[in-house]
Formats: sequence, C-alpha cells, structure tokens
Amino acid sequence: MSNPTPGTPQWLALVDEPVVDPAQRIVDPHHHLWASGPLPYSLDDLLADVGAGHRVERTVFMECHSAYRTDGPEELRPVGETEWVAEQSARSGGLIAGIVGKTDLRHSDLDAVLDAHEEAGRGLFRGIRDPLCRPEPGEGLMMPSGAPAGLFEDPEFRAGVARLGARGLTYDTWHYHFQNRELLALARAVPDTVIVLDHFGTPIGIGRWAGRRDEVFDEWRRDIAEIARCENVVAKLGGLAMPDNGFGWHAAARPPTSDEFVEASRPYYEHAIECFGPTRCMFESNFPVDRMSISYRVLWNGLKKIAAAASPDERDALFAGTATRVYRLAADTTA
Repeated sequence: MSNPTPGTPQWLALVDEPVVDPAQRIVDPHHHLWASGPLPYSLDDLLADVGAGHRVERTVFMECHSAYRTDGPEELRPVGETEWVAEQSARSGGLIAGIVGKTDLRHSDLDAVLDAHEEAGRGLFRGIRDPLCRPEPGEGLMMPSGAPAGLFEDPEFRAGVARLGARGLTYDTWHYHFQNRELLALARAVPDTVIVLDHFGTPIGIGRWAGRRDEVFDEWRRDIAEIARCENVVAKLGGLAMPDNGFGWHAAARPPTSDEFVEASRPYYEHAIECFGPTRCMFESNFPVDRMSISYRVLWNGLKKIAAAASPDERDALFAGTATRVYRLAADTTA
C-alpha cells in the first residue's frame, strides 16, 4: 500500500499526539478561508481543526483573496471577502472574532473603502493587510505575492498606513526575509500605526536560498532585533511550516511530530520572543497553508512546548492576550 499523499487528512493522521496542556486558552490570530481553489478550507474544516482538542476560544481571519465581488468598483471588490467572512462568523457562533481585509492603501478615497469594510464586517473588521511581499525573479516560491517595487517608501502607501492608525485599525504585512529592512523603514515612518509582522518575515529556505539556512538566519536575527526596537510593531509567530521556508515537511513520508517541529523552529521563536517580549508576540496557525506540513493539534502542541518555560502570564500573552489586545477582540464569554 502506498503512503498517503502529503497534505491530505490521511497523511496528517499518520502523526497523532495527545493534546499538551489542554487548559491553555488560545486565540488563533491568523487563518484563512477559501470556498474553492487549490487549497480549499471551509468553515467546517476550521471548526474541525479548532475542535481537535486545544482550547481555541476565538480566531482572526486574514485576507486571502477569497469571495471577492465580481462586479462594481474595483476598489470595493475585496469588501466581498469581509462580507462573506462576517457571514461565516455568524455561522461559527462567533468563533471568528476579527477580520483583517484587503485594499490598496494608495487609493485616493481610502476612507470610503474602509467605511465599506467596516459596514460589511458587522463589527468584526479590524484592519488591512496590503502586503509588501515581492519575490525576486526565479525564486520558485509556492506562495508568491506581487507587491509593486518600492511600495514601502511610496508616499501614498505610507499615508494609507498612517490613516489606518488614525482610525484605530492595524496594518498587517507579509514579506520575505530580504525585505525586512523595508518593513523597518516603514515602521519608523508611521510610528502611530500598529504594524503586525506576519510569519517572522518569512525566512526562505528554497531556490537560491536552499542550503544557506545559517546565513539567512544570521541576517534575519539581526533585522528582527532592529525591527523590535520599533514599539509600534508586534510579531505574529508562525508560518514556518510553509513550503517556502524550506524544511521539507510538506513532501516527507509523514508530517513532523511536535518534537521535530520544535527542534527545527525553536531558534526563530525564541529569538523573536526575546526581542519583542511576550506582550508583543502572538502565536498563529496560518492554516490551511501550514496544514500542508503539519496538523493543527500537533502544531499547537509544538508551540506549547516552545513556551513551556515561560511564566503563566507570558504564556497567556503569547497564546491569547496579545492577539486579543492588538485586534481589539471582545471579552470572551466562555472563559
């Protein structure tokens, strides 16, 4: 009998572990939903994952070009995603407690677009991700994104990021490790906006970066330390199981155990937590993208093992408190 195909439920089930510290409350601040496409992930899939044994109380949806409107003004088409996710939140019983949407922050009438997101979000809209991600030619990345060159220093873009802060909204960004200096410049230019650094700044481990992990890590750790000096930046810690990070789990005969995940990724988590501090860090799942490599239960087991030596208050910040504060989530009524 052949092994299950990597990324399938049958393959993920090859590694099954009891839940570590099931009483630890979790707010998962980064997941997607896709009704179709190459990586479908429905509300039912999310509910199955968060119901796998960990105490996941609330989540935050992150924009992913899902359910856009197919007509009307171009700048309002992403509002369809916010509208759709608000409907999914109602179906989830409020599990999805925040929505981060998408728009081009350079738009001349940005407030009108943000107002439309606010209305569509039914009280759940929390910010915008207009990512800086810009792969270089020939990178061969599985998760590419195509931001314009020099976006981080575009005056209209910076004005848009500043406008988010003025409205009490967050700015999320996803980019690659060689763009960390771009984020640093942006954070310094808009100190009054809370900027959320997604996925550690994605230290790449494939293509021309394959076999250069120590070199990439040394550059990454220096940049992260400098970014952390910007008090308006908070770090969302996860995404290392994406194929582009180069650990190869998505193509292995079986997914990693939580101990294997911890052994490979601990240095990134520990350095970021040391630089930012627990009250400016939040663990994330990045599902279903990281689901290509690891199951929800095993991933959160690994994160709990990484945080095992932290104090109770520090663990609460990492797993729930920071996300609750940054995304202004309503007080949980089930705790």
